[in-house]
Amino acid sequence: MSFELWQLLVLCLAGVAAGWVNVLAGGGSLLTVPFMLFMGVPGPVANGTNRVAIIAQNITAVTGFFRNGFSDFRLSASLAVVASIGAFFGAQIGAELSGVWFDRTIAVIILGVMIIMATDRGQATDQRPGKPKNLVLGHVLFLGAGFWGGFIQIAVGFIMMPILYRVMGLDLVRVNMHKVFIALIFSFVSLLVFANKVGIAWELGGALAIGNAIGGWIGANTAVAKGAPFIKKTLFVVLAAMAVKLLFF
Repeated sequence: MSFELWQLLVLCLAGVAAGWVNVLAGGGSLLTVPFMLFMGVPGPVANGTNRVAIIAQNITAVTGFFRNGFSDFRLSASLAVVASIGAFFGAQIGAELSGVWFDRTIAVIILGVMIIMATDRGQATDQRPGKPKNLVLGHVLFLGAGFWGGFIQIAVGFIMMPILYRVMGLDLVRVNMHKVFIALIFSFVSLLVFANKVGIAWELGGALAIGNAIGGWIGANTAVAKGAPFIKKTLFVVLAAMAVKLLFF
């Protein structure tokens, strides 16, 4: 399967937007995966190819957070190991994912996250202590988050953020700091599974990777500069846009 230069350039630009959105909230893959489907890429291949861009995006995002003084690699790594176990099994199923179940599952996730965010009134401030709580429960939940990430990747940020924020009690900047590291690690695992089972469109993956890497760097610096209020607003906008797309388009 070959592609024209303009298609690769447009996909790269979509990757910039997706990388920025993914680091700040999640759901950026709803820009890139449908575009690949429109280009004639089979669903499972598009699902797998998207992981190439996610890896590139999160490498730059992790670097961006680290350069701004935000890192906790011990906790990030332990959560990533657990999530990777889930991702391995999720990817086995994701390689067979059909379009109908894709839309239905995403819709359920959107509703769940919006309910979580809407009932967050009890949290008066995002200036929480840096020490996480509920470590055991957090790790157990990340097994499921990793499964979802391996299964479809799309909207996995909306699962990881409530675990880190509501369950483990981290502020939203550190939530995103951990999120990008964890996604980086388990995306390697799921990419290997997809490459083995359905193949990867490496040409498209490369174009996406360039865009997502740029967007991830911008997103990490935006998260640090703008802080939790901006991240929350971005998350709500992304959720609303995704809901409209699924319901009316």
